[in-house]
Amino acid sequence: MVDERIFIKGNKDGINAVVNMNKFVDYEDMVQTLVERLKKGKRFYRGSVLTIIADLTDIDEKKQRKLRDLLFDEVLIRDCIFKDKREKEVKMFSGVYEGKTRFIQKTIRGGQHIDYPGNLVIIGDINPGSEVTAFGNIIVLGKLRGRVHAGANGNKKAVIAAFSLQPEVLQISGILTISPDGEKPQYPEVAKIKDDEIIVEPYLPNKFI
Repeated sequence: MVDERIFIKGNKDGINAVVNMNKFVDYEDMVQTLVERLKKGKRFYRGSVLTIIADLTDIDEKKQRKLRDLLFDEVLIRDCIFKDKREKEVKMFSGVYEGKTRFIQKTIRGGQHIDYPGNLVIIGDINPGSEVTAFGNIIVLGKLRGRVHAGANGNKKAVIAAFSLQPEVLQISGILTISPDGEKPQYPEVAKIKDDEIIVEPYLPNKFI
């Protein structure tokens, strides 16, 4: 039997969840039902962008953030977009900071492996012999000298940025490169995919914010 309260369908960017708020007792009833439905397909939805389409009249920003965080934890989605049936789209994050983000305030030492289903911000260095993997972006406020893999779930829009970009291996989605020999620039750089190749550019704040 089709559940008329929540209709879930895939799209080119992830999945849509069309919610009929009139079919629920209250907001909490909707949240519980939505989470239970998505958890049943967790292995398929993990790392996806979820768009929730509903009447947002009584779902304020605080409730949206609470639901988004719950879905990040329970279903491991990459991002959550709320779209009003009146076509007013509210995206929780934009640009480099889009999606769930974890901050790590320490240096990642050789032999350590960090894996996260979202964005990672490392306040410290990534030392040689260490590995850092993320579904989203990897931002390093220090020296990047280990192995890093952004967009590990196939996200080609992910970027890798560091104050000093000197990776052993750098990978975005399924595209991999190594750091060239020679003198390293003394300014922050950003690596991204362009025309199915990884390119590295100087960090320009107005371009990436």
